Parts: sequence; structure tokens; C-alpha cells
Amino acid sequence: MLITGVEPDSIAEELGIEPGDKLVSIGGVMPKDVFDYRYIMDSESLEVCVEKPDGQAYIYEVEKYADEDLGLCFETALMDKPARCSNKCIFCFIDQLPPGMRESLYFKDDDIRLSFLQGNYVTLTNISDAEFARLMSYHLSPINISVHAMDPALRARIMLNPKAADISKRLDALRDARIEMNFQIVLMKGINDGAYMDDTIRALGAYMPLARSLSVVPVGLTKFRAGLPYLQTFTKQDAARVLEQVRDRNAEFKREHGTSFVYAADEFYLKAEERLPAYDYYEDFPQIENGVGMLTALDKEFRDAMAARRATNMRAARTSVVTGKAAFSTISRLADISCKKFGLDINTICVDNRIFGEDITVSGLLTGGDISSCLSELSREELGERVLLPLNMFRSGTDTFLDGTTAAQLAESLSVTVSIVETRGQAFLEAILS
Repeated sequence: MLITGVEPDSIAEELGIEPGDKLVSIGGVMPKDVFDYRYIMDSESLEVCVEKPDGQAYIYEVEKYADEDLGLCFETALMDKPARCSNKCIFCFIDQLPPGMRESLYFKDDDIRLSFLQGNYVTLTNISDAEFARLMSYHLSPINISVHAMDPALRARIMLNPKAADISKRLDALRDARIEMNFQIVLMKGINDGAYMDDTIRALGAYMPLARSLSVVPVGLTKFRAGLPYLQTFTKQDAARVLEQVRDRNAEFKREHGTSFVYAADEFYLKAEERLPAYDYYEDFPQIENGVGMLTALDKEFRDAMAARRATNMRAARTSVVTGKAAFSTISRLADISCKKFGLDINTICVDNRIFGEDITVSGLLTGGDISSCLSELSREELGERVLLPLNMFRSGTDTFLDGTTAAQLAESLSVTVSIVETRGQAFLEAILS
């Protein structure tokens, strides 16, 4: 296994291990992945075999604290290749991508290890019984699971995979191993909504308290669905019915367990034109990364951060804040109240998703090309001197958009300063004040 980095002041650095060396074994075995590696690393005494680029192997006897790491970095967080998804889900977003996006976006993974490491949602259909048992033996929690339907025939039909029908067996095993679970339903009109949705919510709620939360998110439909199964978008009335179902089921969970369990994505409230729930409704925000309560949290964090700052008149140059249709009303409202308190000049810009289609409204799926086209239509006075972009538009750890263009290229083409901002209220306030 290729070593790509060595942390400063680590055991590995002290031993003289360098990037380009290869890990041959630890304790006489080669770890299958990062979970095996971490398990072996708990030992206070290790024998580490490393091969140098010239082929010479060295064995190091290491004495350390049980929770102390060697300080080695590898090519991937998994220390292994991710498992490829074999499902043919009728709603799969990757099947709806246009050509010309970043190459990595076209890879379909469904790796249970990425659920523990990065919070990915997995279907539990692309893992053998032996591998499932191995990972359960580490008692890692929580795991995030894409369920969509508990009815066996319906789940198999949605995923076009007969293995998907036996979801209860896997969930029972996780419960018996005392592993906490978060669930997700990608809701499709006329497919798994209505009575099917009620049945799924109640069936998953039966796993409480190990079942921590369930999100209901609307299916994302792009304009690139030629040859794919017909799916419908939710109307305002449809969204209102979904929210009513969620409220009714949560009332049951509140009575029985004293806590909420199922949450609707912010998109349903926006589609239904209903007020977003209050901050306390989301309890500990268990599904915020799934777009559940994100706008409510942003609003509360921003207002709290603003209340802690003294009013002033900064007479600042114009700043343009870019967002998608879904968050536009929230972002523009926060920008307006900050302008009044601090004397700012902010232009909030809603960018339509021309690449994927008007039904895709979240900022995280905007491309650099669409943003550039939109901003290029503005005058210099309208655009201002700098542009703020939310972090969720970019590939992790980079300034690269979905279409492979970069924030640096955008800044150069528009002759403005471009800043990337974390999608948290305080970070947003600090960015517009800086």
C-alpha cells in the first residue's frame, strides 16, 4: 500500500518512513482497509514492515500508546477502492448527468465503509454477508441507510435489484449489534409516497431508539432523463400532503417516544410555500447534511452572530452573494438585515440551473458555467468588487465546480475577487463583513 504522506512529529517521521514508501504489513498482516488498520493500530506494540522505492524492506518494532497513530497517510481514506453500486435505481441522479462534468461524478459507489467515514447513504445491497459481519464486528455508529420503501417488492422495483427486497434482515442485524441508524427516503410521486410512505415511516420507527432519524427528500429530476423511467415532480399540493403526513407520523412518535423521528427536507416547505419550522423543531439536527433544517439553522446562526456585533456604518463596496433558487429568499433576507445594521451594499443573485434544468434549485448543483453566464450579464456596478460563493458548490478541498471549472477561472474572467464561504450562519456574516 503506497504511503503518500507522513504527518510531522509522528512516529513514522521519527522512524524515517517517507512518502513513496510502501506499507507491506502491520503485525504480520496487510490491513484490508482503514477499519482493519485502525483496529490493529489500537495495539501498544507493533511490528511494521515497510518497503523502500529501491525494493529494500525494513521491519520496525514500535512501542506506543494504544490510541496513538503512526502518522501515515495513504492514497484514499478507505485504504481500498470503494465498492461500486450494482443497483439500477429508477431515480439515480448519476444517470441524469449531462456529459462534461467532473469524471469522478460518474462513478456510482455504494460502500458501507463510506457511510461510517463520510456520512454517505448506502443501500446495503452491494455488500456480502461476510463483509457485512466483519464491519458490524467493529461496532461503529451511526450508519446512514437509503431505504426508500420497506415493502420488499416495491424496494426491489425501485432499485431494479432483487437483493434490495431483503432490507429487514440487514436492519435487524444492525439493531441486534446495537448500531445506531439514520434513514433516508427519496420520495417519488405515485411510486413510494402516500400509504407506502406511511408504512415505511412506521416500520423504520419500530427500530427506535437505535433508529435516530429519518429524512424524506424529494426526488431530483434533471432534463437529462431520455430513456429513463417516467417520474413526476411534486406540485405545491403534493408537497403540502407530504408535510401533513410527516407531521402526523411525528405526533405518533412524540407520544410514544417523547421525540421526533421523521423530518421533511427544506425543499418540501419551499415547494408548498409553507413557513419553515422553528429551530427547536429539529432537535439536534440529525439530518442537516441531507438538506433538512439547513435554512432554519443558517437563519438562526446568522442572527445570533449578528446580535453579538455592534451596529456600524461600514460604507462597504458592493458584494454579490450567489445562491440557488431554493435558498434565495433566506439569503436575500439575511443580506438585507445585515445591510441595514452595518451599512453594507449586498446584491443577492439567484442563478438558475440551466445545465440540469429548472427543477434543480439547490446551490450545490450549480455549475461554474451557469454562474459565469449569469454574472457576465450584470454590469460592473451591479456585480461589485467581490463575489461570495457557498462551499457546497465545490469538490471537497478544492475550488472546482461540478463542470470542472474553478473559482480562480471565474474570478479571472469577471475581474472580481471570489471568496468561498462555509454554509454556516456565522461564517456567512464574517464573510460579508470582511
